[in-house]
Amino acid sequence: MKNTFGKNERLCSPRVIGRLFQRGSTEVNTFYLFPFRVLYIIEKEAPTPLPQVLFSVSKKSFKRAVDRNLIRRRCREAYRLNKASLLALSTESRPSYIAFLYLAKEITSYDVIETAMKQSLKRLEKLPRPVQKNQNS
Repeated sequence: MKNTFGKNERLCSPRVIGRLFQRGSTEVNTFYLFPFRVLYIIEKEAPTPLPQVLFSVSKKSFKRAVDRNLIRRRCREAYRLNKASLLALSTESRPSYIAFLYLAKEITSYDVIETAMKQSLKRLEKLPRPVQKNQNS
């Protein structure tokens, strides 16, 4: 498998992004792992074989676009290098859509971001499996 991060892996759909950020939604699950807040949706029939991912850095915390782009680039690179463990899961048990929100107030080093990304991907791997319905009844 190639270690790429192509267009088909990027979350671009405004409808899905709206679903991810909808307050009080029961289909969206979340957890915090410094410096990230991770939002994800698990769908039974995933539209693509790969999970679609979004990286967000607050404009309120980082006024300069150069800083936001640097953090986003580091997050994408950490995800790209460590996503193989997530792709090893079956399509039904892995999230279809994932959003990584960067919450730290300062620019952290790549090592900190990569460690947090590895831990969050491990946590996404250990999600409870969806309950299979009986087809006979």
